[in-house]
Amino acid sequence: MLSVYVDLALGLVVSFLLLSLLVSGLNEAFVRVLAIRSKFLWAYLRDTMDGSDAQGRSWLPAKVRDVFAALPFVRDPRPKHSDQPSPPEPGELPAQESKAEDAMVNLLYQRVQGIDHPKKGRTSISNIPPARFAVALMELAAGEPDGVEGFLEKLKSMRSPLYGHLKGVWETAQRDLDRFRQGVESWFDGEMQRLSMLYKRYVKWVVAVLGLVVTLVFTMDGLEYAKTLLRDNAFRASVTAVAGSGPDAYNELKARCTGGDPVPCVTETLSQPALVKMLDHALVSVSIPAEGDPSVHWNGGLWWQRITTPSHWPGFLLTYVALLFGASFWWDVLRRLTGIRSRR
Repeated sequence: MLSVYVDLALGLVVSFLLLSLLVSGLNEAFVRVLAIRSKFLWAYLRDTMDGSDAQGRSWLPAKVRDVFAALPFVRDPRPKHSDQPSPPEPGELPAQESKAEDAMVNLLYQRVQGIDHPKKGRTSISNIPPARFAVALMELAAGEPDGVEGFLEKLKSMRSPLYGHLKGVWETAQRDLDRFRQGVESWFDGEMQRLSMLYKRYVKWVVAVLGLVVTLVFTMDGLEYAKTLLRDNAFRASVTAVAGSGPDAYNELKARCTGGDPVPCVTETLSQPALVKMLDHALVSVSIPAEGDPSVHWNGGLWWQRITTPSHWPGFLLTYVALLFGASFWWDVLRRLTGIRSRR
């Protein structure tokens, strides 16, 4: 009896892991297509280095709607892509800056554009290492006649928000260039960590929506699936084989298929992989016969019937909540149940 419940736990964990991986993949595709990471970075850089736009609005989104509407489609904060290497001499800061110039961001981009590749005519850089950012600022400061002091004075006259941050770092470093560079690096690293937390907070909404879509499209009833695992020995064995796949997987299936010749039982079990059978009630299902080619079926009528049946809703809710935990959580649970050790 204990083995049955262990198999039940493994089956649920495997199903939630597979669906969570699907949600994670869709989320990653969504983020990449809209270049959310890159836009988030450059929106922060514009706010920090040049301030608000010509209309006095912050570049970083303040609402979830702005993250997935204004930022991707209306206000692209990324500089225009350049296929040229970084110029040998850094550009000179203007004595004053209008809100439409974005001088600091453009000068920073010139120092890092050598690692860029285009995405719809804009930069695709989504990560600037803190050490590289610090070096870029030191290069800009070196282009000023009075070094860091002159650089800070230019930032002050430009009314750049970066002035306050760097002024504090410069005073803390006691005007030592090496300590100043290290201070800028540490400051920017902390800013990137906070930006990552803000980014993840917004992206959680994407995961929540995608988790709901996956649950409803595949009509994955977690309670119904658990009952199937308890009642169907062959199916439970196939799921357990997925969880503990390895050299002993065939022997485990063979031991579970009691009867005369175990080969037909094992063949039949493996001919319907756990993932395929788990999604039998999806809007579009796939069947893999023992012989011949796989076939795709449209299940619109059955899908709508399951969606509108209240008895399935608690199972849908269970699946949806499970997907919110994420693939990393379910992989860790699976690893603990099966004793799989992480590679070091």
